Amino acid sequence: MLSLRVRLLMWLMLPLTLYIGASGWQAYRSARDTAALVQDRALLTSAQVIAGELTWVDGALRASVPPSALELFASPARDRVLYQVVTEDGQLLAGPPDFPRPPLFSGTTPAYFSVTVNGEPLRAVNYVRTMYNAGTPYQVAVVVAETMHAHDAMLSQLWEPSLHRQIAMAALAALLVLIGLTVELHPLIRLKDEVAGRAPQELVPIRAGQLQTELRPIVDAINLCIQRLSAQAQQQRRFVADAAHQLRTPLTLLDTQLQFAAQLDDRAALADVLAAMQTSSRGLADLTNKLLLLSQAEAADTPAFSRSRVDLVAVAAAVLEELVALAQRRHIDLGLETTEAHVWVEGNGELFHAMVMNLVDNAIRYIHEGGRVTVAIDSPQDMARLRVIDDGPGIQAEARQRVFERFYRNAPPGQPGTGLGLAIVKEIVAASYGTVTLASGDDGRGLMVTVTLPLAIEAERNAL
Repeated sequence: MLSLRVRLLMWLMLPLTLYIGASGWQAYRSARDTAALVQDRALLTSAQVIAGELTWVDGALRASVPPSALELFASPARDRVLYQVVTEDGQLLAGPPDFPRPPLFSGTTPAYFSVTVNGEPLRAVNYVRTMYNAGTPYQVAVVVAETMHAHDAMLSQLWEPSLHRQIAMAALAALLVLIGLTVELHPLIRLKDEVAGRAPQELVPIRAGQLQTELRPIVDAINLCIQRLSAQAQQQRRFVADAAHQLRTPLTLLDTQLQFAAQLDDRAALADVLAAMQTSSRGLADLTNKLLLLSQAEAADTPAFSRSRVDLVAVAAAVLEELVALAQRRHIDLGLETTEAHVWVEGNGELFHAMVMNLVDNAIRYIHEGGRVTVAIDSPQDMARLRVIDDGPGIQAEARQRVFERFYRNAPPGQPGTGLGLAIVKEIVAASYGTVTLASGDDGRGLMVTVTLPLAIEAERNAL
């Protein structure tokens, strides 16, 4: 994988290289045209000078080539200059006879063309002058050619310095980019070192410092993740501390009972102690299960936790079927009221089952014998609503917020329980983007627990 410096340098150099290539080509064409124009003007001037020396002598044309016609081509390149003067009937007046040339009198003048002599390219011009003899026109062609050394030297002088400057500019830009990236990435490297040098438990926000504006959202995202990890770690530490504190008492009691049972010889007394030990063991198992359920509920608000569409009516019916025997033993009227066949919510089916189980089980255990517990389900205003209503002693208004705290119990002394039921309900509801409230029951008597959850489609929108 290429480094960030190399990738950014490539993004810069690619368009810069294309620009230099296009600009260099344009500069080359301009220099080539300029060199050709200079050479063509010298050729034409030389041909005009030679043509100006044509004269009639005793009825015959004579051509002389003055030195000034050839001095025009004097240059350090030492180019060879060839010339030829030819009449329209093919008479050679001056120059070598084997000079290759196109048709001399078939086009307009001056006419420029390229020829090759002894394998060497030349640039040539054909200039036609009309001479008159006793009123009769007579055409004479003057051809002057020059090798390309001076032309090529001028082309190099005009084009190559510009190309060299552009290449130097590209190299300087690449160097400045590398230096700039090194300087600008230094705060990011310091940030990397700060994160890498932290202890595993050091979950404090990262300082942005002099980090660039474009990189600050990365720090904000990391800090948000650190904040979540810190909250999760605190939650785990609190859970471990609470679990250790709550398990210590039943374990100590169970150990005491074991020591006492080991000293007994009376079988009747031993049977009573074993029964007490069984009760302690069941209480310990119930507390352990509640702690595990609370841990599951706390982890439910994470993307890794499985979610699906759950029928709240079916969950409530299954819970009531499990608790009907307990309700019958206490002569409690247990019922389900709903006008809808299905009420779909989004979440974890097992946790929803535990939520309803805790609410209904609390209602059955804390009301008097012969009481009434009703589970009502409906979906007003595109929300799923589950209510558990009983006619028991209820909960005082000042204690309704505290009952959601872990291990807080609002029950008479000696009443069995762990103080985790409503804390579990609160965590499950919060993880499902819902709310839970407590209020008095019918006619101000008893307790009504109301759980409001988004319907399945609304829950998917909230999760996004």
